[in-house]
Amino acid sequence: MSEAKKQARSALDQLKDMTTVVADTGDFEAMKKYKPTDATTNPSLIFAASGMPAYQSLIDEAIKWAKERGGSEEEQLSNAMDKVCINFGVKILDIIPGRVSTEVDARLSFDKEGMVNKAKQLIQMYKEEGISKDRILIKLSSTWEGIQAARELESEHGIHCNMTLIFNFYQAVACGEAGATLISPFVGRIFDWFVKNKSQKSFEPLEDPGVLSVTKIYNYYKKFGFDTVVMGASFRNTGQILGLAGCDLLTISPGLLEKLSESTESVETYLQKEKAASSDLEKVSADEKVFRWQMNEDEMASDKLSEGIRKFAADAVKLENVLRERLLK
Repeated sequence: MSEAKKQARSALDQLKDMTTVVADTGDFEAMKKYKPTDATTNPSLIFAASGMPAYQSLIDEAIKWAKERGGSEEEQLSNAMDKVCINFGVKILDIIPGRVSTEVDARLSFDKEGMVNKAKQLIQMYKEEGISKDRILIKLSSTWEGIQAARELESEHGIHCNMTLIFNFYQAVACGEAGATLISPFVGRIFDWFVKNKSQKSFEPLEDPGVLSVTKIYNYYKKFGFDTVVMGASFRNTGQILGLAGCDLLTISPGLLEKLSESTESVETYLQKEKAASSDLEKVSADEKVFRWQMNEDEMASDKLSEGIRKFAADAVKLENVLRERLLK
């Protein structure tokens, strides 16, 4: 390695100067290596980690805890699922300085009260582990019901929410109006839909449909003074990530964190509050009628939201099956 390359700062370190980097993983070693501020998990990531020998103690402890609490097999299974998520969250918070996102079961995505109750239960479980709710983001699907659950959790219980599976501008507007702490628009999944369904198969970073979607949401929030912050998520390549440099937060997989850490290309700040203030965006509102109509008219957003919920739910079932097997031993 040349002396100049040794002295050059990595793209990841440059990015950290302008954006809060979040690890999109359940792998503790990756967090230790790349030193993100925050971390986010979901059933898919925890299911993947559950098959690794390093994490078996977290699974075993959750099974033991659920059995000691008693109840029917289904009650024990539900308790074990919650406890596994908490165990991972607690371990992650030992590594990172910021917050961890813990997801409410996607099968509750159309049940507002179910989401509120589960969120309160998870926060109580963290409290029993000595973790303040200020270090937790409860992750909810950005259905209309999920957004209203966030409104109640934020305003009445002081529970911070991370709104996931955002593909549409009006989803983001509704989340901002509900006072959600953070939203996670999915860049890569938007890109995937366009590649699959349209003639164009590749995009320059600043013309990528996912990057354009997040840029518009960021500019709208900053121009009109929303407190909700934007965390770009679900990336397919480093170009998408660097095209959103300056975004409030970006949640990045270990593979892409590694590529950024190995690159020394210069990183430019594309998202800026000053630029947002001078954008030509106009104020809109998203009540339930507007929200449902805009989602209906957006084929990509409708497809990807329903697909995302199905996939998260399927991975929750896979994780349940792993735990059920252990419970029956």
